Amino acid sequence: MTLVTALTHVLPHRLLSSVARRLAYSDHPRLRRWLVDTVVARFGVDLSEAAQSDPAAYATFNAFFTRALRPGVRTPDADPETLVMPADGRVSQCGVIARDDDGSLRIFQAKGRSFTAGALLGDDDAAEAFAGGVFATVYLSPKDYHRVHMPWAGRLRKTVHVPGRLFSVGPDAVTGVQGLFARNERLVCHFDTGFGPMAVVMVGALLVSGVETVWSGEEIPAYGETVTVKDYRGEDIALDRFEEMARFNYGSTVIVLLPAGVATLDPDLGPEVAVRLGQRLARLLAPARPA
Repeated sequence: MTLVTALTHVLPHRLLSSVARRLAYSDHPRLRRWLVDTVVARFGVDLSEAAQSDPAAYATFNAFFTRALRPGVRTPDADPETLVMPADGRVSQCGVIARDDDGSLRIFQAKGRSFTAGALLGDDDAAEAFAGGVFATVYLSPKDYHRVHMPWAGRLRKTVHVPGRLFSVGPDAVTGVQGLFARNERLVCHFDTGFGPMAVVMVGALLVSGVETVWSGEEIPAYGETVTVKDYRGEDIALDRFEEMARFNYGSTVIVLLPAGVATLDPDLGPEVAVRLGQRLARLLAPARPA
């Protein structure tokens, strides 16, 4: 664990993220341009893929960070029986949601590190639907496209805003902070699909803690103190495979959970594998019914 990661255990996470948010939404011309130019140069952002390729054209740093892509830059896998990658980024981990000796359903984080599906979802009963299923954790770096799209067509059932810390989710924190993704503030999105339940978890992080959805706008912040559940049954919010569902104001990590017997992960996926929105995440084992 590096000194920076060690310090995040004692830093005022939400205060720092609130300050960063004010900077990100500032329309001060010099500050905005300095922030954009610094990130483009430091992380090698490819603005040729953006709908707006001129870095000076963005009204705020957040507008730059949540930039849209040009039509056709990302396309869904041509096989209609595949679930698609929800975001650009890098696979942190992927694999089976296995039951431990104590009966808990565990998700692998890094060597010597894991967390339970119940803790991640904020609900042990909801986690049971994914027993023996598969998960994929995708880390979005500052250079990546920061909108998250649907792996498969689904109808929104509910969201769960789970309060927590705002640790960094970079590689050092993943290996150094036990239960990282189940400790950070997050928005859990539950969908009903033609193959059963699907969960897409938007995980916040230090300085990158904002989450918006296409159906209700900004969800984080405000930062939570208690678990907040919103029931969307009856509102008929249906999203297609590959359709945009949410975005990070800055960036972070998205985790997809699927039930057992539904799909097999693409064999080329593994830790630290770079991925792009729309490529194959998994393939269905049997055709799905309409959502």
